[in-house]
This record gives sequence, C-alpha cells and structure tokens, in this order.
Amino acid sequence: MIQYQEFYLNNGLRVLLHEDKNSPIAVVNLVYNIGSRDESPEKTGFAHLFEHLMFGGSKHIPSYDQALQKVGGENNAFTSPDLTNYYLTLPIANLETALWLESDRMLSLSFQPEVLEVQRKVVIEEFKQRYLNQPYGDLWLKLRPLAYQEHPYQWATIGKDIAHIENATMDDVKDFFYKYYIPNNAILSVAGNISLSDLEKLVNKWFGDIPMGKPYQRKLAEEPKQEQARHQIVQADVPLEAVYKAYHMGGRNDAHYFSADLASDVLGRSKSARLHQQLVRKRQIFNSISAYVVGSIDPGLFVIGGKLNKGISAEEGDQAIQEVLQDFLQEPIQAEELEKVKNQAEATLVLSEVELLTRAMNLAYFALLDTPDAVNKQGELIQAVTVESLQTTAQTILKPENCSTLYYKSL
Repeated sequence: MIQYQEFYLNNGLRVLLHEDKNSPIAVVNLVYNIGSRDESPEKTGFAHLFEHLMFGGSKHIPSYDQALQKVGGENNAFTSPDLTNYYLTLPIANLETALWLESDRMLSLSFQPEVLEVQRKVVIEEFKQRYLNQPYGDLWLKLRPLAYQEHPYQWATIGKDIAHIENATMDDVKDFFYKYYIPNNAILSVAGNISLSDLEKLVNKWFGDIPMGKPYQRKLAEEPKQEQARHQIVQADVPLEAVYKAYHMGGRNDAHYFSADLASDVLGRSKSARLHQQLVRKRQIFNSISAYVVGSIDPGLFVIGGKLNKGISAEEGDQAIQEVLQDFLQEPIQAEELEKVKNQAEATLVLSEVELLTRAMNLAYFALLDTPDAVNKQGELIQAVTVESLQTTAQTILKPENCSTLYYKSL
C-alpha cells in the first residue's frame, strides 16, 4: 500500500507526497502531460527533443547536472507517447536543491542557440544509431503507421521523420515549451522523510510564483475500428527473418486491460509460455518469440513478435503463430495456468514498489490518469481476472481483421 497526500498550488501544479520516515534519500519525480501523441504531424519528435533540452541549462542555472552532482544527486528522464517524466534521487537533507533545479527549468529554459544545436545533433545521432543502423531498429517506425491510420500513436517518440528535428527553429522550441511545460500541465511527486506541511512550504517557495499557462485541451483523432487485416513486407539486412503482429486493444483504463495483459503473459511472458514452448522449444521454428501489451493510455496494441530460425520463412512463422492462437482461443485455459501468470504479475508489481523511486513514479503516473488511488488497486484488478474474462477478451482482440502484420525478410 502506497500511502500518499496531495495538494495543489494556485498555478495548477498538482503535488503528491509519499512520506517514508525510514528513507535516507528523497525522490523528486516530475511528469509533464506531454508525449509524442500531442505533437503536430508536421513537427514530430519534439517531446523527445525536450527530454534532452531540459538538461541544457535554465534561466538561473547554467548546468543542471553539475548543480545536482554537488549535492549527491542522480537524475534521468524518459519520453513516451503519453508523457515526459523527469526524476532524480538525492539525500533528503538536500531536497530543496532538487526543487530549486526543477522549478528553474519549469520557469524558463535558457534557450541558448548552441544548446539547441548540441541537443539536435544528439537526437539525430540517436535516431541513426538506434533506429537506422541496427537490425530491426526501425520496427516501430514501420509498425506504428501500419497499425494506426488516424491516431498520433502512428509515429514513434523519436519522431516520424528526423527532418522535423533537423529543421526545428528556436521559435518552434519556445512555442512547444510554453504550451506544455507549465505548472498546470505537470504533476510533482515527492517521496521521502518529509512532512506534508514542510513540503508545502518548499514547493510554494520554489514553484508558487511560476505563472499558470493556458490550459492544454487534448483533442486527438480517434483511431477507427480496424475491419481488415493489414500486411507489410520489409526487405532488410537482418540476420534472421522476423514476424511482428499488432492487434488493437483497450487503453490503460479499459475495463478489460488486465484480461488482455494476462492473455499476453499466457502466450509470451516467459520461456514457460505457450509461444516459446510450442514454437521455440518443440517445433524449433522461432529463435525467440514473445507477446506483450504496450500499456498506452489511449487504446493500444497487443503485440506478438519473434525472430525465426535459419531457413524458416516469415510466412511459415506467421502460420505457426496462427496455429498456437487458434488452440488458445478455442480451448479455455486451465485455472492453474491463469493463477500462475496472475501471481507472476502481482509479484512483479509488489517487488517493483520496494524501490522508493518506483513508488513516486507510480503515484505520478496514476495521478496523470486522474486516478491516484488506483496505484493501490492494481493487484486486486489482476486477481479479479477470470478464465472467462480472459478468454472473452482474447477472442475479441486476436481476430485476423484486427491485426497488422509486419514481415522482416533478409536481403
């Protein structure tokens, strides 16, 4: 159970405190309600670019990292289609330094042209190294636009076209910052040995004077129901042919989310799962294979993907997957099989929350979903899944007409 208290500043900043009297460290986790789904189709990759720019210096602090390291802190960040998350840990005695650092870059970045140029080059190089210059690296650059026709999940967080970052102007950067990086579009989660009254004083001191921005009203295109199977073949310099299948499913708050998640676990969570047992171990068609859900806030994807053994074609691999799915959908799973994946999922959840950082992150995430209490209900939701609900959900999702299939074929 993650105990928490919360309050709002007059400028709209939402603050959550998880008080842990036994921790010598503090965690400061700041989520901005901006991900790649919020970008213009003509200017993608900006949320990810800002993940880098936010470390390039702010109005009163030339070097974020240097200031943090002086007080024994560490930090990092990540961007997803749904959000941007900045987090740091440091001794509890130096918590005020963390709030000072985060407030100053929320107040205003330095907007130095040289910082933009440095981070632009970093992002372009990352795009080349991670997405273009390694086998299967462009998977999501191709699978997303195949699966999504309307919703902005159709591009990856790195962006749809790296030219959007190459051509980004300082005005583009400033417009993006002042639209999204505002207190009323952020959630601050703090964990550590500090009282609510003391935290309120510190947060008001450092964030209270930052002006509220124009409220961001999210209006995204809804993805229409997929009525016909989609296929794409990619010829690439890959060592093994591969098959990836993406099925549309509900988003993170969907009532059937955990039924879908556990169905993916039954099929492909581990080496004891059905796909590995049937297609890797017994039939030796695949070299590796897995199934998972992406866990996005808006309606997401149930993905099955794997690399084939030498001499096996993508078409043969796809057919083998279909055979496993047919058995899975026609015959209800045994209660023991469901109980196993439920216990694995709950154990993973419980173990993850041993870390103070994870607790702070989870609080901020569920607050973003506007259901912070749900952070303590995930185990119940997992255990509430029945054989019948899992089977019904799987049969609804794993239909051929609901699937986008990508083949990687070797040159």
